[in-house]
Amino acid sequence: MLSEKSRVIAAIAVAGVLAAGCASQQGDPSTAASGDEKITLTLNLFGNMGFKELYTEYEAAHPNIKIVERTSAYNDHHRNLAAHLATGQGAADVEGIDTGFIARFRGQPQHFVDLNRHGAEQLKARWLPWKWEASVAKTGAQIGYGTDVGGLAMCYRRDLFEKAGLPTDRDEVSRLWPDWASYFEAGKKYTATKPEGAAFFDGAAQVFNAIVGQAAVGYYDTSDNVVVASNPEVRKAYDQVLRAVADGESAKLVGSSPAWNTGFAKSQFATVGCPAWMLAKIQDQAKEFAGKWDVAAIPGGGGNWGGSYLTVPAQGKHVKEAVELIAWLTAPEQQIKVFGKHGILPSTVETYQKPEVTGLKHEFFNDAPIGKIFTTAALNLKPQYQGPRAGDIQTAIRDAINRVEEGKQNGDQAWQQMLTDVERISK
Repeated sequence: MLSEKSRVIAAIAVAGVLAAGCASQQGDPSTAASGDEKITLTLNLFGNMGFKELYTEYEAAHPNIKIVERTSAYNDHHRNLAAHLATGQGAADVEGIDTGFIARFRGQPQHFVDLNRHGAEQLKARWLPWKWEASVAKTGAQIGYGTDVGGLAMCYRRDLFEKAGLPTDRDEVSRLWPDWASYFEAGKKYTATKPEGAAFFDGAAQVFNAIVGQAAVGYYDTSDNVVVASNPEVRKAYDQVLRAVADGESAKLVGSSPAWNTGFAKSQFATVGCPAWMLAKIQDQAKEFAGKWDVAAIPGGGGNWGGSYLTVPAQGKHVKEAVELIAWLTAPEQQIKVFGKHGILPSTVETYQKPEVTGLKHEFFNDAPIGKIFTTAALNLKPQYQGPRAGDIQTAIRDAINRVEEGKQNGDQAWQQMLTDVERISK
């Protein structure tokens, strides 16, 4: 069998052959939508996916189309989408779905436009093979086009490390933590001399996600059996992060919460697990600290956390235009632009040979070679299987860890309640 990297290289070659032919078929901005009808296309997303600058370009080429983006919190967004699909109304023309939820929604292909009926098969070679397959339903329907992949690195504040007496050079920092045990040991050293008000990491649940994202098996086996209770990697990660909490390394912030956003602005932590999409969040929330953030290797090497898809709900009124839009937004050319502006890593394989991607350095992150860091991570990662309720299970574990950080339960109590919650979710 071919290795994942071999499959990727082969896919690059195929993508190059198909690229010219596909451009004219799906979402080419040089071809305006038919007719003079004024159409508003709505997109429901979560967080900053890097598209806003692209909307102006698309609207200029399609003067009869106006694009309206609406964003909401991660869990709220996916909860609302599930409700809109169940009731048959309220969904946007385009809905974003995170990798943690894509397995759940691909199990409901009747609620989405099958992109294969709109030329998706001709575009298939654009994406990393595993990225494409993750949004294919058992019926064979393709419900979404991939936007980004996570990859994993560790972002850190150089100035806070310097004040705590730790190395600041990214290569030295990477050598500081070859594995997670070393990372938490570095956290102890940092905590002993830390600047006032600045913990070692943002919150235990976020570090937990990064650790579990490296495991061969996460919350499900490939037969869609939930293995949270029986997977030793899950409990090991849980225990590791809670020991670090007890050692005072955590700022005890909940990821993507208003308090977490404020934590960036007020320098309340020195490190954060950093999938590529995290770069955009850091830039949004820590504008005053450009050049003080940097990017090092993730402990343990490799792994993936996150990545998203754009889908077209079947209940939409402008299906043709919505399909054309998502094909254009996720095309390699647009993914390169998003990476250059926001650091959100492409999921399209041909981009990994483009010097504007592989050679990209980011001024905000002290000229870190993010192109090399994240494309290497993407090519080497072994994707973890995501079951139908993986996103909800991740939320249940996050809540358990948060209860411990808030002092409401001890680790064993929170674990047992979490297992009960997971069992309920999985039914």
